[in-house]
Amino acid sequence: MTAVIILIFVLGYLTITLEHPLKLDKTVPALLMAAIMWALLAIGFHQGWFSLIDGHESVFKAVDGMVGTEAEEGFHNLLLHHLGKTSEILVFLIGAMTIVEIIDLHRGFEILKSWVHTKNKTRLLWIITILAFFLSAVIDNLTATIVLVTLLRKLVQDKKERIWYAGLIIIAANAGGAWSPIGDVTTTMLWIGKRVSAAHLVERLFLPSIVNLVVPVFLASKFLPVFKGNLSVVGNEEDNAENNKLLSSQTMLFLGLGMILFVPVFKTVTHLPPYLGMMLGLGVVWLVSEFIHPEEDFTDERKHLYSAHQALSRIEMSSILFFLGILMAVAALEALVYGTVMVDGQATSVGTLRYLAEILSQAIPNQDIVISLLGVLSAIIDNVPLVAASMGMYNAPMDASIWHLIAYAAGTGGSMLIIGSAAGVAAMGMEKIDFIWYMKKISWLAVVGYIMGYILLLFMESLKF
Repeated sequence: MTAVIILIFVLGYLTITLEHPLKLDKTVPALLMAAIMWALLAIGFHQGWFSLIDGHESVFKAVDGMVGTEAEEGFHNLLLHHLGKTSEILVFLIGAMTIVEIIDLHRGFEILKSWVHTKNKTRLLWIITILAFFLSAVIDNLTATIVLVTLLRKLVQDKKERIWYAGLIIIAANAGGAWSPIGDVTTTMLWIGKRVSAAHLVERLFLPSIVNLVVPVFLASKFLPVFKGNLSVVGNEEDNAENNKLLSSQTMLFLGLGMILFVPVFKTVTHLPPYLGMMLGLGVVWLVSEFIHPEEDFTDERKHLYSAHQALSRIEMSSILFFLGILMAVAALEALVYGTVMVDGQATSVGTLRYLAEILSQAIPNQDIVISLLGVLSAIIDNVPLVAASMGMYNAPMDASIWHLIAYAAGTGGSMLIIGSAAGVAAMGMEKIDFIWYMKKISWLAVVGYIMGYILLLFMESLKF
């Protein structure tokens, strides 16, 4: 039965990675995988076929085919524990996504577009990538990429030139999301899972992420002819940012971003989980959106166009359900006792993921190399389950070096291939960027930036910076 559960996970994971060739939404295998794995866990546990382990490393099992009251309660608490941890992440993401959609409904991102005034290609590259770096740290790398690629369409008319800028935006957005607890799903998972604190994550990863951005952009601006000279056409006077703004654009942009940035402050002051801070932020933004007037002659008939209800209808719920499925599937592996390892001279039962970590440590003694390979893997397969699995594999304290290395590797490694991150997939869809083109033209820049940033992070961690 243990082998069957692991096989279901492997098959489900493989189906997720082959989402595009199979033309099957990755949410489907994620949900099926989670439900079937937990069903088999329940059946196997009640039949006494295997033991389970909870978050406190307490092992419980059926004795002689009979499940005692304590073991039964332990199983239900285990399921609720993992559902609770997963729900914290999902509620946080729903709140953040709703705030971003409210800002977008009020055309708040048009304010950012009005800041870019240059015909110089090199200067535009630096402006657009720096914007991507800092914007992704607040509204996540996916949304930042969508906003800035949309901006590019108004600034760079030649598509052959524009896809070069889009490729560098992907690198910048992923680098920006890696150093912020609210910039990427993986860093949010590590933060909510109490593997990293917001202050330490920013302190340790900001400079390596800067290197991950600056090195590729510098190389591109110096050695790639496409970024030389001036743009032939910059925008369209009839379709500029000023004409697209609403009366409420500036207010909703700064209020929305401010409330998202307030979440780490809320957690630090109250010591409450981040999702409560995000709910507070959403409540404030929602309240203001109910009474603000986006247009000069604003009527009640047009109020629904800018309402939070409209924003909620635009949230990609399939992504939320995907995270639910994949995180609960990984939790099932974490709960299933697979074998024993030696801890302080004693044989201790551990879950499947922890057992895998021990095998990797024996095969590759250098943990830094193992985690660097995690970054390479994140360019091929989704980084969410990779980070979820690593959280179950390692038992290090909060703010240990390993968590910072994992946050950097998983957050920035996806830039190596265009399908390796949500930002890359979004840009690929918007601009029809070819996979092979990206691999030939952009991937080497991403690899150099990734390696340089990782080396700097290792150096900083060795100094306990």
